[in-house]
Amino acid sequence: MTTRNKEPLPMGVGRVTTGWLVFVALALVGVVIGIVGFVVEHNQGMVATGMRDLGTGQGATWGMYISLVVYFVGVSFAGITVAALIRLFNIEKLRGVARMAELLSVVALILGALAIIVDLGQPLRGLVNLFRYARPQSPFFGTFTLVISGYLFASATYLYLTARRDAATLAERDSGLRGFFRFWAAGYEDTADQRDRDRRTSFWLALAILPLLIVAHSSLGFVFGLQVGRPGWFGTLQAPAFVVLAAVSGVGNLIILAAIIRKAVKAQDRIRIGAFSWLGNFLMLALFAYLYFVVVEILTLLYQPSVAEQEISEALLSGEYAWMFWGSVAALVVPLGMLVWMAITRSWKIGWLVTAGVLVNLGAIGKRYLIVVPSQTHGQLLPYEIGSYSPTWVEYAVVLGLFSLGALMIALFMKVFPIIELEEKQPAEHEEVTA
Repeated sequence: MTTRNKEPLPMGVGRVTTGWLVFVALALVGVVIGIVGFVVEHNQGMVATGMRDLGTGQGATWGMYISLVVYFVGVSFAGITVAALIRLFNIEKLRGVARMAELLSVVALILGALAIIVDLGQPLRGLVNLFRYARPQSPFFGTFTLVISGYLFASATYLYLTARRDAATLAERDSGLRGFFRFWAAGYEDTADQRDRDRRTSFWLALAILPLLIVAHSSLGFVFGLQVGRPGWFGTLQAPAFVVLAAVSGVGNLIILAAIIRKAVKAQDRIRIGAFSWLGNFLMLALFAYLYFVVVEILTLLYQPSVAEQEISEALLSGEYAWMFWGSVAALVVPLGMLVWMAITRSWKIGWLVTAGVLVNLGAIGKRYLIVVPSQTHGQLLPYEIGSYSPTWVEYAVVLGLFSLGALMIALFMKVFPIIELEEKQPAEHEEVTA
């Protein structure tokens, strides 16, 4: 008869603290506000939002919600990309952030799906019509099947598989979560053969996910880039720009999350400065690539544009949206300068990296908004008046609810499962095992 391991669960799993309860309470308040906003929208219809019909309605049918769909799906890109690269190339420096990267992808994709649902106004009818009238040749179909379904399922499966060893380890300890850990482990036995089999499975799944996420993000870009009758959207740069900005926002989010968790669970020995320097270099390269796209975008807008394109360019560069456009550019350029300086001096500061992560995400949200809205309110090909769009409190409430829900999901996960991979035990057979 074996005795149960009385050792406490690591990283605060299963233990509730006052600080955690306060955080969860604030997140729940945000979620409730979001639910109230959605109920008002559902009962009153889309008139409760700032969205209106194009053209004669002088408004925009897509607003903050669709901007956040693109943003959330973008955040998921870097999470699963970093996690997959760790498995494929055995990047030891990033091992401590692998699981939070996987979790970030799953949470961001769930929020992206919810943003689509609230944008539908009548979600049930929209979901039914998706199956009734779906056209596989449409990029909208790819967005739902690849991003929301396939991409989310693959990311969740990846998180599940890579965490089975930890679940089996924790199932040996005497705790109230023992049954949950046993369920997650699903019969996993920590043997050399089992570890090798799981590593092979994770490797091939990571190899399959990387092209899937490129196609998924490109299809989201094609939703805009293939609309030939919409100035400001139609163009070959939309898909690659979507992918690169996704890397910027996702890595920025991962830096912020890693810094918070490093301090919250006192994991300075597991998440070292080397991980932040690697992420900082990744973010720097992604920013260089995306700012190249921004320069190309500005030059294209200035060089002999059509009448409709000129109307959009004026609105972006010097008109109604100029403050947001140049503010977003500054929110990307300033962090790039910070990252270049830290790279040159080889002095990576977590505080500065977190600041850079916050700024690039503000810039990314601004750029997503500018992708979605101005092309609907300005540059109409038909002789309509210039439109406008101003979000109402309902939209702001729903957006607050979405971000609060994301924070709540991560906080709850941390109390039922280790947010950082457990260190592997040396096997009894004394074979060499790589971490």
